[in-house]
Amino acid sequence: MSPRKPAAASRPAAATKLFVLDTNVLMHDPTSLFRFEEHDVFIPMATLEELDNHKLGMSEVSRNARQASRYLDELVSRTSAGIAAGIPLAAHGERSATGRLFLQTEAMNGELPARLASGKTDNQILAVVRHLQEAHPRRGVILVSKDINMRIKAHALALAAEDYFSDKVLEDTDLLYTGTRELPADFWERHGKEMESWQQGGHTWYRVRGPLCPQFLVNEFVYIEIDRPFHAQVREVNGGMAVLQTLRDHTHQRHGVWGITARNREQNFALNALMNPDIDFVTLLGQAGTGKTLLTLAAGLTQVLDQKTYSEIIVTRVTVPVGEDIGFLPGTEEEKMTPWMGALEDNLDVLNRTDDEAGEWGRAATRDLVRSRIRVKSLNFMRGRTFLNKFLVIDEAQNLTPKQMKTLVTRAGPGTKVVCLGNIAQIDTPYLTEGSSGLTYVVDRMKGWAHGGHVTLTRGERSRLADYAADAL
Repeated sequence: MSPRKPAAASRPAAATKLFVLDTNVLMHDPTSLFRFEEHDVFIPMATLEELDNHKLGMSEVSRNARQASRYLDELVSRTSAGIAAGIPLAAHGERSATGRLFLQTEAMNGELPARLASGKTDNQILAVVRHLQEAHPRRGVILVSKDINMRIKAHALALAAEDYFSDKVLEDTDLLYTGTRELPADFWERHGKEMESWQQGGHTWYRVRGPLCPQFLVNEFVYIEIDRPFHAQVREVNGGMAVLQTLRDHTHQRHGVWGITARNREQNFALNALMNPDIDFVTLLGQAGTGKTLLTLAAGLTQVLDQKTYSEIIVTRVTVPVGEDIGFLPGTEEEKMTPWMGALEDNLDVLNRTDDEAGEWGRAATRDLVRSRIRVKSLNFMRGRTFLNKFLVIDEAQNLTPKQMKTLVTRAGPGTKVVCLGNIAQIDTPYLTEGSSGLTYVVDRMKGWAHGGHVTLTRGERSRLADYAADAL
């Protein structure tokens, strides 16, 4: 039954659009059914068939396919007016979704070029879009798909097609919170009139008032490099007043962390966040060679072995291969994860060489002690766990979906610190982009929290070859 009549009866047809959903949209985000506000949603029969084909399995895609089917079943079972009239999406309890859901209840044979195979699922969906476009010439009928080739084919057939953007945290990742802010040269002239200053805990604190203060976020790092360098962290914001705390200078050997000193300003900021016991959640972004893993491990080992703040380090990462998969791996969970932890081993080698006076036997003893306090865990077995008093490191976090990120971060129990590392320019997971990655999501949602910190590392410190290759290639 065509959805034109009930839609026209309820409100002007031109006022709302009709979005036809491709299967990959529902498998990417099952809640996409409720993300189109006042507009209507149409599900072709081919989409339902593909959902049914992907429902088996334990992958994220299979779970999402099953969840989308549950949402559809819930909506269909609640309607009393019949499917042909359209099912109110608000019945699910989503206040923002005021449109209707239409399911394909009759054969729709939109005219497509003869060369397009009619049996192919993508072409069946395109035929439905063409049919709806012809049936509703005055209404916007738009195909929504995550498949680039599907959208290209739709445009070639003069059909409106769009990507699914609702789950994107930011349209432009250049707008992503960096965790740092450069203060203007006249900052003290404009903000120092009623300034209060005091010493506490080995740091200098400043209470300042002025026009920039409302823009600050709690735990944001601020700096001035002109004349006398000033590096501080925003600890409190209250209207036009802010409290700044000076940082510990980890660029000096005296404040080295496990023998590691910060080589640039952002690394110093990162070590201050990692070593601060009041900060429970830290995110570090940066391209290859900026020192994310090395700084995190150095801070973790210091707080586990020297300060006894945490009982052990737990490292986990997404197992997405860069090339072809090498197949099944032998051994225990930790042994299976070993090939994925090359970065961990490389950085442990660097940290183990920092003590020149220990000698070969001393370094071997240190290596064994360090390995005994580091546990490598797989993401597959994280659900339901609670980590108490642990230093949890999530490496390659850009390959996590927002849902997976939430699952991992909520594993933290009392006394646990969670550190997420990643480079959003190196995403290997299908359907994830820089704007919809779980790492982008968590950076944006956690900014300004009193117990969270974030730093974007910009300068590579690996080698001159790696720095040049990162820019030139």
